Amino acid sequence: MAAKKSASSAPKKKKIPIMEEEEKNMEDENKDKNKDREIENDEDESSSSVSVYDSADDYGDDDDDDDEDAPDGVSASDDSSDDDDEEDGDFEDQGSSDEEDLLEQQADDGYESSDDELEVLDDGFEETTRQWKKPTTVKRGADGKAIPKPTSNTAPTHNKDDHNIDNNSNNNVDSAESREQAALWMHTDDLSSDDEDADGTQNRIGRVPLHWYDEYDHIGYDAHGKKVIKQSVKDGTDGGDLLDQVIQNQEDRENKKFVVHDALNAKDVELTPRQIQLIRRVQAGAYAHPEHNANPDYIDYFSGVNKEISGLNSDRHEPKARFQPSKYEKMQVRRLLHKLDKGEINMDYLTGKVRDMNDVKRKHKQEGDHDKPYMLWKGDKEDDPDNYNNGPQHIAAPKLPPPGHAESYNPSEEYLPTEEELKEWEEMDPKDRPYGLLIPKKFPNLRSVGAYEHSVRERFERCLDLYLCSRVMKRRLNIDPESLIPSIPKASDLRPFPTSQCIRYETPYPQDDDNHQAPPMIRCITVSPDGQFMASGASDGFVRLWEVQTGRLLRSWNLSALISVEKPSDTDEKDDTEEKQDQDQTVTPKVHPIVSLQWNPNRSHHCLIAAVGPCAVVIATGTAGVDDSEFTEALLAAASSCREGKTNVKNTKAAKAVQWIPLKQKQDVETKDTMPISAFGGDIGPIVALRTTREMNQVKWHRKGDYFLTVSPKAGASSVLIHQLSKANSQQPFSKAKGDAQCACFHPNKPFLFVANQQHVRVYNLMKQKMVKRLLTGCKWISCIDVHPTGDHIILGSLDRRMIWLDLDLSNMPYKTLKYHERAIRSVGFHPRYPLMASSSDDGSVHVFHSTVYSDLMRNPLVVPVKILKGHTQIKKLGVLSMAFHPTQPWLFSAGADGKIHLYQDI
Repeated sequence: MAAKKSASSAPKKKKIPIMEEEEKNMEDENKDKNKDREIENDEDESSSSVSVYDSADDYGDDDDDDDEDAPDGVSASDDSSDDDDEEDGDFEDQGSSDEEDLLEQQADDGYESSDDELEVLDDGFEETTRQWKKPTTVKRGADGKAIPKPTSNTAPTHNKDDHNIDNNSNNNVDSAESREQAALWMHTDDLSSDDEDADGTQNRIGRVPLHWYDEYDHIGYDAHGKKVIKQSVKDGTDGGDLLDQVIQNQEDRENKKFVVHDALNAKDVELTPRQIQLIRRVQAGAYAHPEHNANPDYIDYFSGVNKEISGLNSDRHEPKARFQPSKYEKMQVRRLLHKLDKGEINMDYLTGKVRDMNDVKRKHKQEGDHDKPYMLWKGDKEDDPDNYNNGPQHIAAPKLPPPGHAESYNPSEEYLPTEEELKEWEEMDPKDRPYGLLIPKKFPNLRSVGAYEHSVRERFERCLDLYLCSRVMKRRLNIDPESLIPSIPKASDLRPFPTSQCIRYETPYPQDDDNHQAPPMIRCITVSPDGQFMASGASDGFVRLWEVQTGRLLRSWNLSALISVEKPSDTDEKDDTEEKQDQDQTVTPKVHPIVSLQWNPNRSHHCLIAAVGPCAVVIATGTAGVDDSEFTEALLAAASSCREGKTNVKNTKAAKAVQWIPLKQKQDVETKDTMPISAFGGDIGPIVALRTTREMNQVKWHRKGDYFLTVSPKAGASSVLIHQLSKANSQQPFSKAKGDAQCACFHPNKPFLFVANQQHVRVYNLMKQKMVKRLLTGCKWISCIDVHPTGDHIILGSLDRRMIWLDLDLSNMPYKTLKYHERAIRSVGFHPRYPLMASSSDDGSVHVFHSTVYSDLMRNPLVVPVKILKGHTQIKKLGVLSMAFHPTQPWLFSAGADGKIHLYQDI
């Protein structure tokens, strides 16, 4: 078998010079003979030197027909040898050089092969032109069987001048033998690499990198465990580098045109004509196997056309309705006849000449119906007696009111007039009298009642009213009043929001047996950004730190006593009355309540600020972690290192209004709890105090956690001061006072500052240092303010029970005014994450609202009240003084005058 394969590959060396002439002749012959070819050859001149478009059958047939062109030393094989050559002729293998020389020597000596041996191809085989093999199609009948094609016994003719072959000789016969051979070809091409290596002599190293064998004479091991020797070692020559291989391939370009390198087995493999044919068909976008029939004839095995063949629904009987006239069609015909009698349609419409009768009517209207008869002496519509009833709509006269008690023949005494009333009625006009012209009288019985003297006059006046007074028919709108009310979603659909009280925080206070002292009022509360801790400020001057989950009191600082010990260094502006008050405070220190308290909004800065009396005290909470403790110490470093009497304030106006007083060195004396809550908490307790000239009302942080502001309503131009904690610096933004500032806050995203006095809110741009907008609220006294996280909406609370919603993009007037509380509103606020807002009032309740702000500017915000939270008692007409939302959960904290703090959760 190896000899046969090597013999089939031997004539390739003789084809190279002949194929160059063949390609040149083909360029001239293709211009005149395109009609005879089935598929045009699109290959380049240098792309192939072997005719690979002819199948194995073509090779065998050409050799039988071209015996005259064969050389003397080679004999053509008979039919029995053709069948064996068809299987092995297309699959060439690379034989050894000794076998090729032996075959060439036998061919030159005139050796004639027998029926069992392989024939040697001649140059006449290369002279045939390359042809596409037309795919054979099989036509099948209705029964699914193949219809045989008529065979032709005429032998194919060959023309030596143009080297053309008649393709019809190979495609006429469609037998079972050809189909089995085509299947054999297709199966052989699909063999895997394991099937090709039946002897197990190829490399079987798997995915091992090949460069591991660069220093060895072998490339791996076969299936038997033997070394696979490199081809360069077998030949006794060194393969050299890539450059040497390129030069070698260029020199022997004609012989190595179809040689590829098998890197796995380290040898060069020459492609067979069959493999080249498959590659070119794949490149051309055709099926790889020329034997594959891509367009077979469709056989309708299961078709509804011929039910006798398909057998579908053959066991069903025809329904009875198919043998009876249709009732629906009868109705349609009756309807069309009725329209035809009335003239609505015509025969053109029924026959399909006209699709729509409106087109016919429109055409007649444009042309004019001149043939239609009409009234010659026809008048206007008013003169036409048929149109007399087409006047205005009749309106019935209003009915007379039913008689009352005064018109009875036996009225009660209270309806009978006295003499004084009769005299007054005589002086009055009849229209102004209570009963008109009628004077109530009492009769003993009905027979005693005479005729009414004013009946004719009243009837005449009524007729005048009906005749002279015009009546108009007014249509009454039948609208459901509930449909005018905007639809509000259900509260259950707007969850989550706080609904139930879960935790109560009890404030400790001293109690005596004789004197029952009331608990201190909780004036303000604030929650840490992580939601783990909560701080409260009470009327006794203490700031207490709580744990949210457990309700445990962690730390407490007495800021009122701390600022009472501290004395300001600059007392030039104080009058005599204030000096006397300071002397009294040294003897009996006054208790200053904590009026405002806020945690630093930055998660990395664990500190809070409290407003007590004229001071704002910065407190380190000691709750920082490993990473946050360094940021907190860096933030408080400048404030803790400043000296008393010396300040870092560069603004001269602000230096007179505020003074930074360090408190860190005195916290061991004033406070007992000096240990931080966290192991990495660092400093804990009051760090620095900012003393102003007047009592403070509010403190507020900027969202970045470095700047904060203080509000002192009675301080005049220095009522609003802005401080920077990292540099221990302060500045006074306003040179003149425009009313008493009640509260202020920063914009969450822009460099804007909102300052609210008693009735108005002014918006300032801190970068441009000018006022941007002035908002009108309509309130008498503004008590609190908060800005939505988007920065486009503001809510205000006032002491006159109003909560104002302002839309900055809409107008400077209130968008909504909510009046749900019965007493003054003390605190309002938005939730930082959920669409919720709430307000607390002195009536002891907290109102929770669902507030959705849409990104679409064409949609108005949705504000829906969802819950009223109660649980605090009123003390001295004071109720819930402060409220705050949890930063991450839909929870709400409320602090009241009863000294209790409640946590409401969504349950």
